[in-house]
Amino acid sequence: MAPQRFREQFDQIQRSMPDVPLAMGPDDSAEFFYEKGVVLARDGEEARLVEDTVRDHFTTMAGLTPDHVRRASPESNRTGITRIQVADPGEGARDGDPTVAHALRSLRTMEGRAGRRLISRNHVVSIAVNACPGDEPVPVPLSEPPNPAADGTPYDAETAVGVLVVDTGLMHDYRSYPLLAHTGGDAQIRECDDDGVLCQYVGHGTFIAGLVAAVAPNTDVTVSNTLNDAGAILESELGEKLFEAVDRGGWPEVLSLSAGTSNGRTDGLLGVHAFMEELRDQRTLLVAAAGNNASATPFWPAAYATLPGWEDSVLSIGALRSDGEFGACFSNHGGWVRAYAPGERLTSALTGFGTPVPYVYQHSTYDDCRFGFTYPCTCQYPPHNGVLSEPGEAPAKPDQVMFEGHAQWSGTSFATPVVAGLVASRMTAHKETDPRAAGRQLLAANTEYAEVRGAHVPALLPPTWRPVPVDPSEGGS
Repeated sequence: MAPQRFREQFDQIQRSMPDVPLAMGPDDSAEFFYEKGVVLARDGEEARLVEDTVRDHFTTMAGLTPDHVRRASPESNRTGITRIQVADPGEGARDGDPTVAHALRSLRTMEGRAGRRLISRNHVVSIAVNACPGDEPVPVPLSEPPNPAADGTPYDAETAVGVLVVDTGLMHDYRSYPLLAHTGGDAQIRECDDDGVLCQYVGHGTFIAGLVAAVAPNTDVTVSNTLNDAGAILESELGEKLFEAVDRGGWPEVLSLSAGTSNGRTDGLLGVHAFMEELRDQRTLLVAAAGNNASATPFWPAAYATLPGWEDSVLSIGALRSDGEFGACFSNHGGWVRAYAPGERLTSALTGFGTPVPYVYQHSTYDDCRFGFTYPCTCQYPPHNGVLSEPGEAPAKPDQVMFEGHAQWSGTSFATPVVAGLVASRMTAHKETDPRAAGRQLLAANTEYAEVRGAHVPALLPPTWRPVPVDPSEGGS
């Protein structure tokens, strides 16, 4: 049986959030995760309107219980969002919550009159899904240099560009990686399980920080451990966590975010909208991952990049394959993705410096690319068996590896900090103090292009990045 990556990761995230029953959506397919039995609405009068409308609708529908409809979280948080319970979250299957779907439908006419959304699912936002990076990390010898390699620009505390990475926390031995000498922030809360085996997706934030520092050594990188639960967080919590992250150190010049979700809509995420409104009024440039679903469906918050009013404040980034000529098989794409950067088989810091750390693969690789591409992509190589990928069969023994510091990893998660680094590097090289101007200049000065799903798109390539050739007979797809 072929691996079921999306469902495997659903199980992983559900285990990390045992008190939050989750479902897959939308109703007829599996594209995102969300909290069962709960919807989101704006605080105050709007929340009361949603609550009353859903309750009245449920009164007229057989099989729905209006008594379940109640406020599930207090008002008065900075995001301006409240959770409204519409059903018993413990009931129903994981393949969709029909009660939440009924609640959403009950507001459609009212939303049409208002000209804006009044109600939303409470989505799970995770590290650049399908709901995971493009692959799992692969050990790389310490003798192999990072890719992109370190830029030779010296560090200067007076002019260093501030970059905030909102992700998983820093590994305990991150300072053993010389490029992270000017990196600080939150520690990863739990690195290994009870058997001393590395937990899935820990080190994601450390790997990202290493990429930023390689492309732009003249940076002060701060890592916020916002995505501690298997790299995931509820939409209702993310907005508040983003506010907390910028409150601690002030709004950075560049914010690198390698997480998001689709939601089947084209108008953003209700739970982070207040943060995005405030971002628009700051100088900060948000560089956000386009996601790993191989889809043209907007992925938020990256897709804010093409919404009116956010064009200058958000830069959405897709991933190129290892030769930089075509898009990586997993990368999301479409007009809402502003640019692409190397995101396949990059090398950076993980953990295991001095004391190697074991890791057991969670997902099995596929016999063929799961997105229909014909080049030797990360869906297939390097091949390994995973713990989660053998439902209903006698499982093959999962493969275990040892990390000794460096890793190779793929995903739009990693193309994103490459571009965050390019923006910071341009600020240093051109003495530019406005990160949004630097982002515009980076795109305007770019002369490299790649092919993604038949379209020629901007390819932002760091000078120190080493492309890995792909057999031309295998084509781009």
